[in-house]
Amino acid sequence: MVWYWLAAALIGYVLGSLPTGYLAGKLYGIDIRQYGSGATGGTNVLRTVGKGPAAVTAIVDLLKGTAAVLVAMYLLGGGWSVTLAGVAAAAGHSYPVWLGFRGGKSVATGAGTVLPVAWLALVIGLAVFVVTVALTRYVSLGSILATLTVGVIVLASPSQPLPHKALILVAVIMILWRHRSNMQRLLQGKENKLGQKAQTRETS
Repeated sequence: MVWYWLAAALIGYVLGSLPTGYLAGKLYGIDIRQYGSGATGGTNVLRTVGKGPAAVTAIVDLLKGTAAVLVAMYLLGGGWSVTLAGVAAAAGHSYPVWLGFRGGKSVATGAGTVLPVAWLALVIGLAVFVVTVALTRYVSLGSILATLTVGVIVLASPSQPLPHKALILVAVIMILWRHRSNMQRLLQGKENKLGQKAQTRETS
């Protein structure tokens, strides 16, 4: 069992650490970490190189999390292997060894880990994200509220097993932690809105 857990963590981390956004930036001749928030996720890709690369980045980042959890569910016995694989995938996205542990904020990859275990909660969270961004134009605020929504739904569900709840709880904490600078800028009224082009590296 311990070997399954170690394999789940390793597979999850390797999948999560695939630097999708960084590679998208490199295709356009830039290091995305030097622009905007410095993150390698879809939002920063959108602000630096455009909608198409951002969409691809978001989809691949989501699939990284989903793949990690599915491997744990069907090849590594499920249970706590799912927790370890999902958490490791989110951690790999945020702290990829290949990029000096400077990655994204784990929203898409975190969402990908939720998809196989609580897809309805994810759909509701996505709706919250879309409505929030449509009303405020703040992607970070949409991400934060969607993350909290998914977390509350899954943690309050009596049908969800403890390993799944543990996965969601840790993922929520990680995503909120990665958004702490966004929260500060939101409170200060300095957060960039959707549609604003990224400039050189912001202070975060």
